[in-house]
Amino acid sequence: MTAEPVLAQILTGEFSEYGPTPSLGFNGSTPGPLLTVRQGDELSVTFENRTGEATSVHWHGIRITNRMDGVPGLTQEAVPDGGDFEYRFVAPDAGTFWYHSHSRSWEQVARGLYGPLIVQETAPPDVDADIVVIVDDWRLGENAEFIDDFDGMFHFAHGGRLGNYAKVIPSQSSVRRGDRIRLRLINTANARVFPVAVEGIDGKLVALDGMPLGRVEEVGTVTLAPAQRADIIADVVDDIEFSFWSGQDNYRLGLITVDGSNPSPRTSEIQRLPSNGIVAPSGEPDRRETLRMQGGAMGGRHPGEDIWSFNGVSDLPEKPWLKVDRGTAVQISLVNDTSFPHGIHLHGQHFFEIADGGSLGSLRDTSLVNARESRDILCVFDNPGKWLLHCHMLGHSATGMKTWVEVT
Repeated sequence: MTAEPVLAQILTGEFSEYGPTPSLGFNGSTPGPLLTVRQGDELSVTFENRTGEATSVHWHGIRITNRMDGVPGLTQEAVPDGGDFEYRFVAPDAGTFWYHSHSRSWEQVARGLYGPLIVQETAPPDVDADIVVIVDDWRLGENAEFIDDFDGMFHFAHGGRLGNYAKVIPSQSSVRRGDRIRLRLINTANARVFPVAVEGIDGKLVALDGMPLGRVEEVGTVTLAPAQRADIIADVVDDIEFSFWSGQDNYRLGLITVDGSNPSPRTSEIQRLPSNGIVAPSGEPDRRETLRMQGGAMGGRHPGEDIWSFNGVSDLPEKPWLKVDRGTAVQISLVNDTSFPHGIHLHGQHFFEIADGGSLGSLRDTSLVNARESRDILCVFDNPGKWLLHCHMLGHSATGMKTWVEVT
């Protein structure tokens, strides 16, 4: 898999008169190629860096061996331009995941250095089509080239680098009326939270962040912070339209059109996906900790040395914020003392979001915490190694909002 400069026709529809955008991608395209592996099988990727600068690949949401996690300065050295690196790991969980640069990610991911990774169940659900839907935005100028303000202090200190053009990129452009389909939504944007509305289907939400829900839920509007994913299994009743409320209007992201009808549509109820085997802990957690988000514009003073901080510390500390023995259950209060939302991502583990009333909610690897709010999560740290914990609004991570945990 070669990371390299590419030309991408990002602007489409009424803007299709504009030419391609100079971007970064894998194997000649952005998004990069769809990688598919069966649950429990090993994936081996020879990564070739031909971007012109150092980079690496992070396999987002996969509970893999620590040295394969792709974080320069923590799990590996960045791969220099012209260099190669072999990533090899077993995929333990079935679900929707993705891969992306983890070196200058606030710029390299924005330029297109990412792609989908699907881990198939050993017995996948019976559907007519399995469709990956990338949701992204881009900040482009009138010449269709990227506006070169990736390091802009305004973006770093506010809500992140938000694009001025957004769309979905589905892996399949048409379906039949009456088809039963699986939609795998992935928010690959640098900073934008997408409340995605999906029309033209009748179905259920079956998984979040690659992890099956304990019971299927009504779809409604699916809110996706950067890096979050959602799986929907549904029957097609009309053209499938994706949109989101921008705060000013209903912004249309794109369509999957209906072409023909399924002569034998399914009538069975949509069932939940098989569990990945992560067992919810019982009883009281072994430890309780607080991770406090601080800084940014209108955020007040904090002791950190950069724009953002966790618990008053900016950037990776020499010692881990949290060091635990393998199997330790830790309840963490994510407290957002800032004026902006943050999507907090933990590498190498999944955790339960704790619902109001104290019950365990969905399993996630990225949790959205809105401005001036807080959220409790419960994680059994069962994957040994050094793991990054950071905001996936990538400009926030670049300017202080990151730390790490060590599982021994």
